[in-house]
Amino acid sequence: MKTVYLDNNATTQVAAEVMEAMLPYFRDFYGNPSSMHFFGGQVGLKIREARQQVAALLGADPDEIILTSCGTESDNAAIRSALSINPDRRHIVISRVEHPAVKSLGVDLARQGYRVTELPVDKDGLLDLDLYEKSLTPDTAVVSLMWANNETGVLFPVEKAAEMARERGILFHTDAVQAVGKIPISMKTNAIDMLSLSGHKLHAPKGIGVLYVRRGTRFAPFLIGGHQEKGRRAGTENTPGIIGLGKACTLASQHMEKENTTVKQLRDKLERELLARIPKSRVNGDTANRLPNTSNISFEFVEGEGILLLMDEYGICASSGSACTSGSLQPSHVLRAMGVPFTMAHGSIRFSLSIYNTEAEIDFVIEKMPPIIERLRGMSPYWQAGEQACVGA
Repeated sequence: MKTVYLDNNATTQVAAEVMEAMLPYFRDFYGNPSSMHFFGGQVGLKIREARQQVAALLGADPDEIILTSCGTESDNAAIRSALSINPDRRHIVISRVEHPAVKSLGVDLARQGYRVTELPVDKDGLLDLDLYEKSLTPDTAVVSLMWANNETGVLFPVEKAAEMARERGILFHTDAVQAVGKIPISMKTNAIDMLSLSGHKLHAPKGIGVLYVRRGTRFAPFLIGGHQEKGRRAGTENTPGIIGLGKACTLASQHMEKENTTVKQLRDKLERELLARIPKSRVNGDTANRLPNTSNISFEFVEGEGILLLMDEYGICASSGSACTSGSLQPSHVLRAMGVPFTMAHGSIRFSLSIYNTEAEIDFVIEKMPPIIERLRGMSPYWQAGEQACVGA
């Protein structure tokens, strides 16, 4: 059975070119890049090249790139650093729809006595910048707002929000894990102080991430130990992962136009056809300000878990929310924050495409989804009650 993979916001396949670039550094060039000898030194030079490739994708300078293990580490490092260098400030601003890497950290920091403001979003998942501005105080140490929501793809105006924070002397961090590689980003033209990304969201391997820290921004290391990353992040470098990330960033630059044309067209076709063929369905989130690859669709009176199980019988992979919270039976915190009705929120499916998806795959999903929903609704007493009410009316 062929797999139709539409869960790219959870993770992506490693690109063949990325794998090819990595393999020699498992097998042939295995030296420690911090070693004094040439065998290790040549590996260090390759890491320097990868750092330049990452910086090029972000429109940044190589010395602003700190290599980490993942997006979660990068998020934690950024926020904890801001609090460490501003010990007299005890206030943090995030949103209610942040990824658990930020939202759960906020809960933990609140237990330690920090005041955490979670900004609401409207029914389309958008921020109110006036309310955001009012949340900024002299006690605010850091703002952390995601660039693109991992469940709906909705984009936040982080560049404007960063300017507003800078005017008040507040550090600004963005979790850009879902945005990098899908939309153009230039750190030279915005006021963002710190930015997180994760390699496995853009066809690099798992276990490699980045924290961008703008030159001149004070930074307190999260991991203490050796001299790696100029003392900003200790630990022996994940050489194959770093080299793979560098190659993936170069490929992402080359494929960004395809993300915003071909991938977007496939996403729109999938969305349009499912809404036309399946009654009582809706798209969650603003449809104008969002990533080109993401569609979050709710099907009323069915369970997301049931939908995914039946989709899996056809080899179709998608998600009912963030992969980091998929074990929970509660509706998505993102959809709850948007006020999506309970009967809709429980039946939400996130489709997230990549450049490797084909129109034939999308046609296959369009064919299989209506009978899946019809079958589940046939077993739902809530759906049956609603149908009878309509007939009686």
